[in-house]
Amino acid sequence: MHDLKGQVAVVTGGSRGIGKAISLALAEAGADILLNYARNDKAADAVKKEIESLGRKCVTVRADVGNYDQAQMVGKAAVNHFGKVNILINNAGVNRDRMLKRMTVEQWNEVIQTNLSSVFNCTKAVLDPLSANEDGGSIVSISSIIGEMGNIGQANYASTKAGITGFTKSMARELSRSKIRVNAVAPGFIETDMLMSVPEDIRKTILKDIPLGRFGSAEEVALSVVYLCAESGSWITGTTLRLNGGHYI
Repeated sequence: MHDLKGQVAVVTGGSRGIGKAISLALAEAGADILLNYARNDKAADAVKKEIESLGRKCVTVRADVGNYDQAQMVGKAAVNHFGKVNILINNAGVNRDRMLKRMTVEQWNEVIQTNLSSVFNCTKAVLDPLSANEDGGSIVSISSIIGEMGNIGQANYASTKAGITGFTKSMARELSRSKIRVNAVAPGFIETDMLMSVPEDIRKTILKDIPLGRFGSAEEVALSVVYLCAESGSWITGTTLRLNGGHYI
């Protein structure tokens, strides 16, 4: 049900946090990986070695997928190295949190470009190879609980994640004729370096609002992505899967 042997996955923002966990989980399920990252060569190389230790192939491509031309380069690199693309994981993202009164145009635009424009850019970049597959393919974009409930100081971030939901639903309808399934995963608060950088008292306050009483793990998000990409998710499209411990219902 979760066998991805013979498939090729493009993962953006795949070298750290949730993206790293997704890259490794897809590789464990049998997929070869085109790992995109923005800056940290050392982190990308480390994940590449982990993937190869699992017996899978991995190619790393440093690129800003918020830039249309660079995203096209990522798609072409996947086809050049592997000959095809079966899976796209839109995970690249940043946050530049500020109250609206203090938020600059640059901070707004950077988050929109990295988090939302990248989804358009990368989907366009792999659309032809996905459509060429007899059995189509799978696109999963990483949204967020913040896109559903909003948050003070995160108008830019929340807007991008809400935008992913609309894009996902539209593409699910549009690409179904090519047997391409399009879904999103909306994690709640996940134990990553980003969350651990939040002051402990604030983390404790957040935790009180989570019915299951704990933060999620990057590995749990990754397993949900594998589920959607594999045969287990073959009749799922246009869906946003919530993983938040009951924080937002």
